[in-house]
Amino acid sequence: MKALSDLYSQVITELGEDVNREGLLDTPKRAAKAMQFLTSGYEQSLEVIVNNAVFASDNDEMVVISDIEMYSMCEHHMLPFIGKVHIGYLPNGQVLGLSKLARITDMFARRLQIQENLTKQIAEAVQEVTGARGVAVVIEARHMCMMMRGVQKQNSSMSTSVMMGSFRESPATRSEFLRLIGK
Repeated sequence: MKALSDLYSQVITELGEDVNREGLLDTPKRAAKAMQFLTSGYEQSLEVIVNNAVFASDNDEMVVISDIEMYSMCEHHMLPFIGKVHIGYLPNGQVLGLSKLARITDMFARRLQIQENLTKQIAEAVQEVTGARGVAVVIEARHMCMMMRGVQKQNSSMSTSVMMGSFRESPATRSEFLRLIGK
């Protein structure tokens, strides 16, 4: 962590600030600690996150969890994007523990990312661990790189979706999912 903290000291100095100013004395350490947390997904694995929480089930109807809070860091500007994730899947003999969907979301979101890839990574991970007949993921997010800099558009949001298996092949299945998440 010292190396990262030293780099933050250097950045602050290059911006024209005095790292010895009272308000900035511990900022490099705090910034380093924050960045380590915000990118802690690199230190996690799908196997550990899921922790065998896949359970036999004869349910073959759609499972949906909506409005999973999500934040990530844009890989282009290292600024946050914040939003919500909706996940649906069609079980094929097994279901995933509910909290694991949020943990999978966090694992991939806590990396330098673009929203398009994050959506796909979540969908592929749910497919991998459940063996579902289909997986759907929709992410709606607001990007600070678009709000705080560049075009500075405060009310824009981005939606991405990945539809796999039955969600891709069946318009009725896809429509049911979108209706359930309010889209």
